[in-house]
Amino acid sequence: MANSDNPRRGAAFELAVQDWLTTIGIRTTQNLVVHVGATSERRAHKFDLGCTDPPTLVECKCHTWTDGGNAPSAKLTVWNEAMHYFACAPREYRKMLVVLRSTRAGESLAAHYLRRYSHLIPAGVELWEFDDSTRHGVQLFVGS
Repeated sequence: MANSDNPRRGAAFELAVQDWLTTIGIRTTQNLVVHVGATSERRAHKFDLGCTDPPTLVECKCHTWTDGGNAPSAKLTVWNEAMHYFACAPREYRKMLVVLRSTRAGESLAAHYLRRYSHLIPAGVELWEFDDSTRHGVQLFVGS
């Protein structure tokens, strides 16, 4: 797949996640803007999906293992960036990182991320794995 397909693939993944969230009672809109900040200064940030009632923020990541079977380290850095935005978002929001289920040698990319980076997941942030074939999500982790 060419890199030019990535934005289209990501948008389709977001819509699939949005549809699934609706089935579990969370009605979201795309590109929800919330003011975030690590200090008293706040700036607008667009989250992939979200709603204000109940307050929920969702980031969607449609990443897979590399063709060579390696972890996509640059893409996992983007997951860490999402964790930073969640940490800087208002406390009243439920925060969900929903990632595409991608497996290699019996390990999912999300499980690999947890093994390597769980210490960077803020308290209360949920990591969900979404299976594109079944259109169903499974919660893997909640930061403590």
